[in-house]
Amino acid sequence: MRIAIDAMGGDYAPAEIVKGTLRAAAVYPQLELILIGKKELFQPYLSNVRLPASISFQEASEVITMDEFPAQAVRKKKDASIVVATRLVKEGLADAVVSAGSTGAQMAAALLGLGRLKGIERPAIAAIMPTLEGGKLILDVGANLDAKPEHLIQYAYMGSIYAEKILGIFQPKVGLLNVGSEEGKGNELTQAAYKSLKETPLNFIGNVEGRDIPFGRADVIVCDGFAGNVLLKTAEGVAVLIMELIKEKMTATNLRRLGALLVKPAMKEIVQTIDYAETGGAPLLGVNGISIVCHGSSKEKAIINAIRVAKECISVRITEQLGMDFTNQ
Repeated sequence: MRIAIDAMGGDYAPAEIVKGTLRAAAVYPQLELILIGKKELFQPYLSNVRLPASISFQEASEVITMDEFPAQAVRKKKDASIVVATRLVKEGLADAVVSAGSTGAQMAAALLGLGRLKGIERPAIAAIMPTLEGGKLILDVGANLDAKPEHLIQYAYMGSIYAEKILGIFQPKVGLLNVGSEEGKGNELTQAAYKSLKETPLNFIGNVEGRDIPFGRADVIVCDGFAGNVLLKTAEGVAVLIMELIKEKMTATNLRRLGALLVKPAMKEIVQTIDYAETGGAPLLGVNGISIVCHGSSKEKAIINAIRVAKECISVRITEQLGMDFTNQ
């Protein structure tokens, strides 16, 4: 398995990307990891390290920044790290790409370089959200801010396949994110999507409200990219808020600090459960190749886990699984 890693993408690139890749090489020695970017910028993080034979480099002289128009930048900067990494997948020189850079640029590179799977009009970013019933899949969380009912149906099919093949959930329950649980709730998009989802062979359980998601009522939650992105980032913010409040209140007095020592192991487990770095990356489903989208602020641990996600997708041949399903529709 060969994974191309965009070493120049992300708030902490290339330092944390290189560190994460080095750690991943130790954890997954069977993988071939290709660092893409300006090699001279890697050197400070490699000078005192014994480089594993499983890591190689591919020079890329350009970088697409967060403030550039994605499609224009991808077309103009042919030697940008995300473009080169995606090209390796297209040419069969890598099995997947991992990036923490501009999501728009990664999406544009995937659409222009890899193309869509047959039957898919709009790809979707599928993110894992922690719940009391384990990780659940939400898509789309930002690939397309607008959507039509047929796009949500496609998201539901892709999400169901991913939940079954990667998360190991048999007959995953599909829910439609909405403002109420009743069938008639929502705007034109969700009302039309509801009717169509009822007619599919999917295990559709109806509308799901935002407050239902943390309790794991549905295994796959579908929505347009605008709502999904707001939902995901709100959940991230609330998780940080809760942990900061707990930390503040539990260390307010000496007695509370003593008590905090007793619950420290449990608190550590909670932090691990809600930490986005534990998830690592979200696959861009619907393109003809494996492209893993990472949080822009990803550090070492997140990169390791994103590489794990790429490995899992390669192992189950997720692109072929999705393609086969839509060919049969």
